[in-house]
Amino acid sequence: MLENGVISVRQFQIFVFVFTIGSSVLYIPSSLAAEAKQDAWIAAGFGVVIGLLVVKLITSVANLYPHLNFAQYTEVILGKWIGKLVNLAFFFNFYMISAFVLRDVGDFVITLLMPETPLEALLIIFIVVVIMGIRLGLETLARTAEIFYPWLIIMMLTLLIALTPEVKFSNIQPLFESGVKTIVRASLPFIAVPFFQFSVFLMIIPYIQKKKGAEKKFFSGALNGGILLIIFTVVSILVLGVDITARQFYPTFTLSQKINIGNILQRFEAVIAGVWFISIFIKLAICFYASVLSLAHTLKLKDYKVLTFPLGMILVVLSIVVYPDIVYTAEFIKWMVFYFGTMGLVIPIILLGVSKVRRGVTKQ
Repeated sequence: MLENGVISVRQFQIFVFVFTIGSSVLYIPSSLAAEAKQDAWIAAGFGVVIGLLVVKLITSVANLYPHLNFAQYTEVILGKWIGKLVNLAFFFNFYMISAFVLRDVGDFVITLLMPETPLEALLIIFIVVVIMGIRLGLETLARTAEIFYPWLIIMMLTLLIALTPEVKFSNIQPLFESGVKTIVRASLPFIAVPFFQFSVFLMIIPYIQKKKGAEKKFFSGALNGGILLIIFTVVSILVLGVDITARQFYPTFTLSQKINIGNILQRFEAVIAGVWFISIFIKLAICFYASVLSLAHTLKLKDYKVLTFPLGMILVVLSIVVYPDIVYTAEFIKWMVFYFGTMGLVIPIILLGVSKVRRGVTKQ
C-alpha cells in the first residue's frame, strides 16, 4: 500500500462527524429554507435517514475487500481497464469536490471577513496547509482531527446555548405546510452534500486498525453530524425566520451576529468562523488525500506525495475557473445531487452488484 499509517475507529468516527458538518453547516440551512420554508428541519431529517442508508451501502462495498482501498478492488471487480476508468472517475470527482470546498473557503473569507484580500492569496495559503497535512500522512491528519474535535464541540454548544434567548417558536409554525413533495425535493441538496460524498471513505476504511467496530462508528459519526445540522437548521429558522434564513447564503454566520447577552457577550462571529475553518480543513484534506491516493494507485506510483504539490497548485486555478463566483455556487447547489450521486450512489451499487454476480458464478 502507498499509505502505511493506521487510524483508530474513534478517529474514523471523528473524521465522519467533521466531514458531515464540513461546509454544510454554513449554507445548508439556507438551501433547505428556500425550498421547504419552516419545514426545512423536516427535510433535513429526511436527508439524514437517506444518508444512513448511503452509509450502509458504502460499508457493504468496503466489506467486499476489507484490506484493499477503492482504487485497488475496482480493478479486481471490474477488470483492469474498466477499473482504471472508474478510478480516474473517482479521482476526477473528488478532485472537483476539493476545488469546490477550496472555493468555499475563499468565498466565505472574502464575502464576510476580509473583502479586500486577493482571492488567490487566500486559496494558496489554505491549500499549502492542506498539502502539509496530507504529506505527513493519514495518522497525522487523524490525530489533528482528534485534537480539534473537543474544541469544535465546545464552540458549537457555546453558540447554540447563547442563542436560546433569541428563539421565537412562532417562526417555525405552521408545520407540514410545504407538503411531502416539496420536503423531499428540498432534501436533495442535503443528501448530495455531505452524504453522497461518503464514498470518499472507501479510500480510508482499509487503514482502520480494528475494523470490527468501523461500521457502527461510521453510522454514529454520520448520525451525530446529521443531527447537528438539523439543529442548526431549526435554530436558524427559530432565530432569523424563514425569509432571512432563505435569503442569507451563510445563515449560521448571521446567527452569531444575533447573540447579545446582557450587552456584554455579543457578536460571536469568531466562534462560527472557527467551527467552519476546522471542519472545512478536515473535509478538504480528506477529499484531496483520497483523490491524490487514488491517482497514485491508478498510475502505479511508489509514493503519492509527489503528486500533492502540483495537484494542489492546479486545484487553486481550478477552483477559480470552474466555480467563478458565489452566485454560480448557489445555482450549482440545486443540481449537485445528480453530479455527486454518480460516484456516491451509482458506482457503489454497480460494484456491489457485479461483485455478488461474479462470486455467485464462481461458486457455481
